[in-house]
Amino acid sequence: MSALCRYFKISRNGYYKGHKREVRAFMVKEMVIEMIVQERRLQPRIGGRKLYHMYGERLHAFSPGLGRDKFFGVLRSEGLLVTRKRSYTRTTDSYHRFRRYGNLLKAMRVNAPNQAWVSDITYIRLREGFAYLSLLTDAYSRKVVGWHLSRSLGIEGSLTALQMALSSCGCTSGLVHHSDRGIQYCSDPYTALLQERGIRISMTEENHCYEPEFDITSSAVSI
Repeated sequence: MSALCRYFKISRNGYYKGHKREVRAFMVKEMVIEMIVQERRLQPRIGGRKLYHMYGERLHAFSPGLGRDKFFGVLRSEGLLVTRKRSYTRTTDSYHRFRRYGNLLKAMRVNAPNQAWVSDITYIRLREGFAYLSLLTDAYSRKVVGWHLSRSLGIEGSLTALQMALSSCGCTSGLVHHSDRGIQYCSDPYTALLQERGIRISMTEENHCYEPEFDITSSAVSI
């Protein structure tokens, strides 16, 4: 170490002081990231200004040199800034030429598994764009019976999730498939597969799949 310090023309004391500053800066950065991640689990859309107001004094006491600019620098470098333009992406296109179906769940009493499946698409925000998660959930047990993750909102993702669900369910005759009126669920390949397996098609009358207030009777699930 002494030879290296002489080569770079710095003192051993200067080296260790610099190393200590780097370690402290790393610890402060990790503390900031941990605080932000924990808070965003509760408030996913909370912005940097509110976070700094909540934790700024605590962080400044630990590291007096950590002002608002450095705090935002950490958020920026880790991709943790919240964009204030469009905060969501639309996953449902209800304006298409395919047939829409009525809502069968409004008057339905669900008291066993594989009586009704609810299908939906949610998005996962990435640093570069979004990924889309297609899900089929059993309305009674709340078990995910089919899923597929894709970078596209094409019908392939929803169709693959449906095929997964069908592969694990022996008898589907009379089962109700419920979804919104998105093009993925109204498309010919999707509805043809449902009809081929004797599954009744149910759709919302609004733009989301959580519209119906159908009755679920279960000793294991409380709603």
